[in-house]
Amino acid sequence: MKIPRDLTANDVIKMLSKLGYVVTRQKGSHIRLTSKLNDVEHHITIPDHSPIKLGTINNVLKDVAEKNKLTKEKLIELL
Repeated sequence: MKIPRDLTANDVIKMLSKLGYVVTRQKGSHIRLTSKLNDVEHHITIPDHSPIKLGTINNVLKDVAEKNKLTKEKLIELL
């Protein structure tokens, strides 16, 4: 499955909120999301851009998939 190419920061936040991520802070154009998995916090920072570059989205999804013990393809299907 292909990664959507026109995602904004709000789109990514909505998708990651389905996995339990919440916005914890914003500094300038960077938004920090936090999730608590098995009593371990996972932080991910996304840029507040429209649209977010494909490589950045790919790295965010790869990191989230790794921390949630999913494949990137399965994560894209869930979101």
